[in-house]
Amino acid sequence: MNDELGVTRIRGRDFTWGSRTFVMGVVNVTPDSFSGDGLLARGPGTADVPDAAVAQARRMVEEGADVVDVGGESTRPGHADVAADEEAARVVPVVAAIRAALPELPISVDTTKPSVARAAAAAGADLLNDVWAVKPDTGMVDLAAELGLPIVLMHNRAAPRYQNLVAEVIADLEGAIERARAAGVSRADIVIDPGFGFGKTALHNLEILRALPSLRVLGRPILLGTSRKSTLGRVLDLPPDQRLEATLATTALGIAWGADMIRVHDVRPNVRAARMTDAVVRGTADARLAEPAS
Repeated sequence: MNDELGVTRIRGRDFTWGSRTFVMGVVNVTPDSFSGDGLLARGPGTADVPDAAVAQARRMVEEGADVVDVGGESTRPGHADVAADEEAARVVPVVAAIRAALPELPISVDTTKPSVARAAAAAGADLLNDVWAVKPDTGMVDLAAELGLPIVLMHNRAAPRYQNLVAEVIADLEGAIERARAAGVSRADIVIDPGFGFGKTALHNLEILRALPSLRVLGRPILLGTSRKSTLGRVLDLPPDQRLEATLATTALGIAWGADMIRVHDVRPNVRAARMTDAVVRGTADARLAEPAS
């Protein structure tokens, strides 16, 4: 355990930071996800979306996911904005279905809209994931405080303009933490995300990944989401469905450099990469490894 980071309780479960890397599986309830896995991309006849989401969540849990993150609005560059009522109509039935099928599973809702987050929480969501947490608007942190829910505060910018990338990301996240604490959110209920792929160029994304150790100054666990992102495709000139190896490389490096949770589309291979990296970086290997190798 990392004594400084402590424990965050989600759905009655203790996430003891530093004990191992936790894994968040992505459930996209969108027609236009950059990763190509949006459950609404099937077109007409999507009444089975909650059932499909439950099947996906079950598979992710079987493969080792600790949390599933349900989102109803794409955040890729050039995405179409979704009205709050439409986003809620996508997200709430899925959260409710997963909650009914998997009552002990921690569920996160990926949204920037307090009204959607409130409806999702009423349906069974346990964690708020705000990709625009660095805005001055306190609606999401006010809601987290009111409901007593943990929240992910992610870095983002409208345009990738920086004088000093790492220092500015840290300062922006520090401001987000201060707003959350002022709203009444417990420090133990705050997770930070440097926003790989959000308001940054590909070079910025690679730099912020290398700089993860610097984010430790904020004293909160780090969520990292590099899975299938466009930066990986630009480095290797590959489409989203061929970026698994690149994702695994960033998973291992991210954990080695300080990530406490990873947000991924392909759960099983990333869990395996995380467990192997944990064995090296965190010393989590079990007693069997003390036996002579064959």
